[in-house]
Amino acid sequence: MNVDGTPYRTIWVEEDGSSIRIVDQTRLPHEFVTRALKTVVEAAEAIKVMRVRGAPLIGATAAYGVCLALAEDPSDAFLDKACKMLMATRPTAVNLRWAVDEMKAAVQGLPSGERLDAAYVKASQISEDDVATCASIGDHGLTLIREAWDRTGQSRPVEILTHCNAGWLATVDWGTATAPIYKAHDEGIPVHVWVGETRPRNQGASLTAWELGHHGVPHTVIVDNAGGHLMQHGRVDLCIVGTDRTTASGDVCNKIGTYLKALAAYDNGVPFYVGLPHSTIDWTIFDGVRDVPIEERDSAEVTEISGRTLGGDVTAVQLTPDGSPAANFAFDVTPARLVTGLITERGVCEASAQGLASLYPERAKPAA
Repeated sequence: MNVDGTPYRTIWVEEDGSSIRIVDQTRLPHEFVTRALKTVVEAAEAIKVMRVRGAPLIGATAAYGVCLALAEDPSDAFLDKACKMLMATRPTAVNLRWAVDEMKAAVQGLPSGERLDAAYVKASQISEDDVATCASIGDHGLTLIREAWDRTGQSRPVEILTHCNAGWLATVDWGTATAPIYKAHDEGIPVHVWVGETRPRNQGASLTAWELGHHGVPHTVIVDNAGGHLMQHGRVDLCIVGTDRTTASGDVCNKIGTYLKALAAYDNGVPFYVGLPHSTIDWTIFDGVRDVPIEERDSAEVTEISGRTLGGDVTAVQLTPDGSPAANFAFDVTPARLVTGLITERGVCEASAQGLASLYPERAKPAA
């Protein structure tokens, strides 16, 4: 995607052919900084502290983290240790486990001298697959935006509400929820995006707004609780969000607050879509509310906030009274019954076991 006319991806291999470079998302929106990753420990730290975030990008970073581990020590013992380290960084995003399993399968059984090259080939394949997958999600979602524009009589921009960041910063390129938006904008369909701020880390206000702005897509940042108000007053044509894990029955686990957006959309008859790649579907789970592990992060993300002062300095300030505890649940689960449809690289389907089976017959299993 474009940053003021210059194309970027979120992760790439350096010219030395081994070290990895990422866009450091902890520095956005006030600074655009890239950062080198040279060890598996640095890759794990980047995932843990959210220098990289978003399920597809977490998976790609973990894949390259395995490469960095094998560059240090190609033994089975160190590979297992490195994979466990990477897996422990973020428990909710299923792409992490998927990517690590893919990498292990690609190198196990190979002589130690062949493992590193095979790992970089596989990590590159995972990254390129994500780019192609997200582009296809964009193509299928573009049809939905075209239909919404037709419903307006092509008389005004299509109003789209999103939550958190499921843009190119959450993937290797294009994004999931934003891919249809970028495709529509680039095709000349007028769109306007309502960007929920997404407390407590403000991925909407800090990241989605940043990337939409630098690509030239019209948007407005809103507080999280304004979404229902906009829907009540007919100012949202459709919602498109991403997901960190989607169950085999169509339940969707996404950034905290997604469930409330889906409830408001359901109550107001606003279509609520979820963009997701194949790697985000967890075929082992059917009941999302019961079985998806919900990450609980540091309470400081709730009690403190970082921003730029009028003088230009970026600093953190405390929001809450001394001694007041805070809970920081990072995700919630939206039941399939509240989801209008799932936008995948293979097409749009109903959020159900039957819907997913229609697109992925080779993976679907009977409900337990």
